[in-house]
Amino acid sequence: MYKAIIVEDEVHSRELLKNMVAMYCKDITVVATAAAVQEGVDVIKNHLPDLVFLDIEMQTGTGFDLLQQFPQAAFDVIFTTAYDHYAVKAIKFSAVDYLLKPIDADELKEAVEKVIQKKRNNLGPAALHSLLNNLRAPSGGMQTITLSTSEGLEFISLPDIVHIEANGPYSIFYLKQGKKIMVSKNLKEYEMLLSEYHFLRIHNSHIINIREVKKMLKTDGGYAIMSDGSQIIISPKKKDEFLKLMTGANLSS
Repeated sequence: MYKAIIVEDEVHSRELLKNMVAMYCKDITVVATAAAVQEGVDVIKNHLPDLVFLDIEMQTGTGFDLLQQFPQAAFDVIFTTAYDHYAVKAIKFSAVDYLLKPIDADELKEAVEKVIQKKRNNLGPAALHSLLNNLRAPSGGMQTITLSTSEGLEFISLPDIVHIEANGPYSIFYLKQGKKIMVSKNLKEYEMLLSEYHFLRIHNSHIINIREVKKMLKTDGGYAIMSDGSQIIISPKKKDEFLKLMTGANLSS
């Protein structure tokens, strides 16, 4: 049995989540709740939970304010939020789970099960530490993306990604030094996450790191030649955007 704490400033939301955990998450026991940031800090120190359900935005501050007081947190976190908060992208980058209110029972069970599996595999809250590092990055820029694989978590620096290829419901990351990583998420999710960081989906099956393009071949409509030697076809619909980004990055074409 794993111990959980709920930090949520709305009474109704707090009690509803507590009841849902009791009903749907048999391996989790809520041992305490808190309604404010400092109260949450105190409760965590007193109870040493395995999991914290943490509201992102509270009247007394944010969930991140709370986490900053635990730089070496030994617990996992599932964030809760009532809207598509600005920090959701940072959370997705770090493979930490979050729940949108009103909370769906199936999504709650899935998020809790992921936490339990991480604990059973002795992975610890490494993804949470990655999130905190990204939040500390200059100008809020993401530096590392956390990839959840069948073997565990991989922490990948964005500049090390050369391109990403779709493979059915999976995505394959091609990294510098020839390393490949397969993850069970589709390419669309990474397209949305990485679009602000010099990445472009130039074909249905490929996202490329613009900074890793070495040249463009005009044969058969156009190919991007990547730093690892890959030749990736450029969709006609993406050609203008590709050329614009190449020019902006001051790369040879």
